[in-house]
Amino acid sequence: MFRENAAEGRSVGSMLPAASFADARSGVGASLALVTDTGADDVGGPSSTFVGDVSADRIAALHAWLLSGSGPADAASRVAVLRALEELAAGVVAVQSQVLVDLRDDEVRAAKEAAVASGGTAHDKRGRQIPVTAKSAARDAESNVAQQVGLALRVSPHRARSLLGVAKVWHTEMPRTLGALREGRLSQERATLLVKETACLTLADRQIIDAELCADPAVLEGVGTRRLGALINEHAGRLDPAALAKRAAKAVSDRCVTLRPAPDTMTYLTALLPVAEGVQAYAALKVAAETSRHTGSDERPIGQIMADTLVERVTGQVHAADVPVTVHLVVSDEALLAGGHEPAVVLDGTGAGHGAIPAEVARNLVANGLDLNAAWLRAVYTTSTGNLIGASSKQRFFTDGLADLLRVRDQGICRTSWCDAPIRHLDHVTPAAHGGDTTLANGQGLCAACNQAKETPGWSAATETDPGTGRHTVTTTTPSGQQYRSVAPEPPRPARPDQPALSAPRPGTRSGSATGPVTLSCRVRQPVRHHLRPVARAA
Repeated sequence: MFRENAAEGRSVGSMLPAASFADARSGVGASLALVTDTGADDVGGPSSTFVGDVSADRIAALHAWLLSGSGPADAASRVAVLRALEELAAGVVAVQSQVLVDLRDDEVRAAKEAAVASGGTAHDKRGRQIPVTAKSAARDAESNVAQQVGLALRVSPHRARSLLGVAKVWHTEMPRTLGALREGRLSQERATLLVKETACLTLADRQIIDAELCADPAVLEGVGTRRLGALINEHAGRLDPAALAKRAAKAVSDRCVTLRPAPDTMTYLTALLPVAEGVQAYAALKVAAETSRHTGSDERPIGQIMADTLVERVTGQVHAADVPVTVHLVVSDEALLAGGHEPAVVLDGTGAGHGAIPAEVARNLVANGLDLNAAWLRAVYTTSTGNLIGASSKQRFFTDGLADLLRVRDQGICRTSWCDAPIRHLDHVTPAAHGGDTTLANGQGLCAACNQAKETPGWSAATETDPGTGRHTVTTTTPSGQQYRSVAPEPPRPARPDQPALSAPRPGTRSGSATGPVTLSCRVRQPVRHHLRPVARAA
């Protein structure tokens, strides 16, 4: 763990700027050096000192040293170590931001130079000539960098773009915020808050707030995140109240409704509304719930009544639970028909995934759909390992059944590692222009951003079958040479997994006559006639 160096009076293994802390506060000194001093008893090897530029090997050595030692024995030392680790974490964020800015600047500069050297033209993957400007080249380079950063940091490309933008502001517009981050006085969350809350101001006003809040360590000592936001708004209101009013007016145009999974087979339906409209909507639901609770025999809690009232009023249905919505339910035949316990997977009408649900919940959903005459069952055939079987298509695009198979196999989530965005594009892993077939094996579901980034020069991808699971695998190689493997999510396990793999079903073959494993995709639709009806049980 950390040890005090008696000679120099500093924490061993800390991240220190190459320049002094005084220079860091004023934004002077761009490069950072890793300074560690480990002894033989710490890492089981000879004493070594790292002084110089930051490198992956030196950071790995520091990481190993931090994990190798025993912790302090008394409470005071433990608290001191917690503080030192927190300051180190903030310093690591500062170092990451420097690397991000350097990577972005170099890639953008190289892209602009290439655009000028090409005479303003380039060729896409189909060999077609397209115009290229310095601006478009820079935009493509930034997207390329965000994709690589997301893979390296194990975050989504959207998160990577946010980190790149914040890092750029720290280094070009808010040097004292960066200095406080380097010294560990600000966490990543609060340093990012300073960027977001001053985004509506001019550069001069932003730098004034940067200096007033972050130059003197005493100003933010003991200030929490909420109080920091209030301080920023107080200063911004004094410097440029019109900018705050303009930002508030723009925020109205950002109103939206979003949906994301919640634990225990629930979901968060969130509405971003102007304050008056949001308060009015909440008050109306509250009044309706209290009226139903106190004037009727409704014994549901107030919160449940409000939630059900919201669904009923939005959809126009009499009862919230009877809403027929478009849902893809991917469930094994055993879980659906034989009381199995393999979880099912839920996708919406667009093919976007919304997580797994228990088998019992899936059976209830299908039964409710059958009661409403709104359930449609489709058999999807799989191999013994659970890999989906699909027929090839001679068309250029993934359509109809093949598109459904792709979305079911990838469970509605972008196949790029660590990207949780819903599938928007069905992509050829090997591009069609390079001879790639329109098949299930050569297809993958991607979000729009990942698909566009994949088309930039330097990216390549190849498919294979994962030897351990037998599932579809895509190996992506980035322009810098790193490789990332994406294995298709595990589908609900079929019954009789020891049966031999099925060939693709013949046209007209009934699903009930299959002798091997099947996966049922149950789509709940608006009620229409001639759907599957419940079969009466024998007495």
